[in-house]
Amino acid sequence: MPNLVNLESVSVGFGGPKPVLDGVSLGVDTGDRVGVVGRNGGGKSTLVSVLAGALTPDAGRVSPVRGLRLALVSQQSRPVGATVREAVLGQAGFRAGPVPDHEWAADPRSRAVVEGLRPGGDRGLDASIDGLSGGERQRIALCAALVRELDLLVLDEPTNHLDVEGVGWLAEHLLARRTALVVVTHDRWFLDTVASRTWEVVDGRVEQYEGGYGDWIFARAERARLADAAEQRRRNLARKELAWLRRGPQARTSKPRYRVEAAEALIADVPEPRDSVELVTMAKHRLGRTVIELEDATLRVGDRLLVDRQTWRIGPGERVGIVGVNGSGKTTLLRAVGGERRLDGGRRVQGTTVRIAQLSQDLADLPMHRRVLQAVEDVAERVTIGRYEQTASQLAERFGFPASRQWTPVSDLSGGERRRLQLVRLLMTEPNVLLLDEPTNDLDVDTLQQLEDLLDGWPGTLVVVSHDRYLTERVCDRVVALLGDGRITDLPGGIDEYLRRRTALEERSEGAPRSAGSSQGAPRSGTSTEAGRSEAEKRAARKEVARIERRLERIATEETKLHEQLAAAATEPDRLLALDAELRALVSEREQLEEAWLEASVD
Repeated sequence: MPNLVNLESVSVGFGGPKPVLDGVSLGVDTGDRVGVVGRNGGGKSTLVSVLAGALTPDAGRVSPVRGLRLALVSQQSRPVGATVREAVLGQAGFRAGPVPDHEWAADPRSRAVVEGLRPGGDRGLDASIDGLSGGERQRIALCAALVRELDLLVLDEPTNHLDVEGVGWLAEHLLARRTALVVVTHDRWFLDTVASRTWEVVDGRVEQYEGGYGDWIFARAERARLADAAEQRRRNLARKELAWLRRGPQARTSKPRYRVEAAEALIADVPEPRDSVELVTMAKHRLGRTVIELEDATLRVGDRLLVDRQTWRIGPGERVGIVGVNGSGKTTLLRAVGGERRLDGGRRVQGTTVRIAQLSQDLADLPMHRRVLQAVEDVAERVTIGRYEQTASQLAERFGFPASRQWTPVSDLSGGERRRLQLVRLLMTEPNVLLLDEPTNDLDVDTLQQLEDLLDGWPGTLVVVSHDRYLTERVCDRVVALLGDGRITDLPGGIDEYLRRRTALEERSEGAPRSAGSSQGAPRSGTSTEAGRSEAEKRAARKEVARIERRLERIATEETKLHEQLAAAATEPDRLLALDAELRALVSEREQLEEAWLEASVD
């Protein structure tokens, strides 16, 4: 069944500094019962108003199914009619004017609603609406919606003007009917009773949870734990990056000494980014001895000879980077390795257990009519990468598609997002040979780090064509070059050797030596932008360091107390939100102080 209504990248701002809803994508399906929670003023009412079509978003799209029968009861709803009878029963399809009791009482839904909620109170159905309070009018508006035959009922704080019995009756009524429901409420019992899903509106986003109030509390606690774990993984990833940089050429460490020492302290116990011996062993089990071999291979494009009778064997677990100038034939060679392009001479041999996946620069293979998660699950629902199994949703989230973006249509994605989606779909095929053609195109730094971290533990054969030197050195253990001489040249010295060879070729072709100050050279180790500081400046810096350290100690104590308070407030959602905001502010301050400490600790 299609969703009854979809929100796609919806944003609402009201002219404030931050949008109330920021790129929200979600949907309501037949039979859904969704409880909406969040801070006061956080956007709950805005969300349901947009969902019901009562508010037009600043950006994005609201798509209801054709012929959708929907009713919205908001805190601003006003009943239509002179009397309670007309306002309520007129909505059920009864004729205008006074409705005899025997007519509406014969309709089970109308009778149940009128008897359960008693609109008009002791004054009965013939009471004039004009003399009723705001709360009474809200009850009438609720009744008028409930007597209708609906596909989707949207309620904003329906329990505010109901007593305990009324709340109980409403919960039972909503559970008994098949109407899909979206309800904003602070009534925890009501939420736990009627909701099968919970949406939390926070910071312009909508976090989605399965179950009612109790499930939401447990899920939030679990999500907080996972967020802490994700933060720890992020820090470990940064430490791994630093470790790799520190082990690289000395030119990479030409930074102020205090930064080098801080990095060395941070990465002192970090292992190598990957265990190449173990990965090659695992790859041999998956691939066997023969992976891909080009024997006496020749490649031409028109009259140009790119590869001239070369033999190149790629073994299990090898990580090879192909470098060369534009037009040297890197992509053509990669396509020949993958079997997509026929050789002009020689032969290609492929192992029987080889499963190749190739990331091309063409995005035409993406299904534009599907949504992000669907496009990934079309390939597979689960994937094992290295030692770990991940779901399609988990891998998509790892590559920058959080739950709120996973139902976005592929056609609405940016170029960078489509590139990330292409990469996720590629990995879901569980290849053991991965061919990447310019994988850094359109990918942001965070996504690249995630890709590099994933490839660190990937037990397969990898061939990469990239102009990104950092990526090539980071993920590849071997580099080959196409230098325009028809050969596939192995470069034991990696990119540095390639640059030296290119320089030598240019010098020979130009007949003149290049200057020692060539732009290809790296900065000399030990050069620093830091000028010497006076004793007074050093004393001031030491005072600042001491001040920062005292504040950091106080923050650590406050963080510990906040964590204890969060644990104690597990059943108080409003208090949890307030404490969580305090904790976020403390963490932000601590991170800023740590940066300031590094800057001030130069001696």
